[in-house]
Amino acid sequence: MIGVRKESKMKLIIAYVQPHRLDDVKKCLAEAEVAKMSITNSLGCGAQHGYEESYRGVKFEVNLMKKVRIEIAVSESFVEKTIEAIIKGARTGNIGDGKIFVLDLGDCIRIRTGERGKEAIG
Repeated sequence: MIGVRKESKMKLIIAYVQPHRLDDVKKCLAEAEVAKMSITNSLGCGAQHGYEESYRGVKFEVNLMKKVRIEIAVSESFVEKTIEAIIKGARTGNIGDGKIFVLDLGDCIRIRTGERGKEAIG
């Protein structure tokens, strides 16, 4: 067993935002000293209704909207400023701005060193 698990409060913040707001969100996160994140493209549906398209004369409804999923592991002291930065960068005031989820994170392990907990988050 490498390292010893240290109990510390860590959170996983998952945000879904509009793709065109990603650069603003990243800028606001950098200003809040949050630099490490994972970003993936995502599709989803919610209050923002889809739209209608036509392909070869056939109309169909597109109800899955393009979003960007941002995952950020933080220690508890960074939770609020991370949330505030995401909101600042993503908010337009329109339906479809996105959602933020905050989950408890049981542990984090840096594979290279075996560090655990908030030290592994960086």
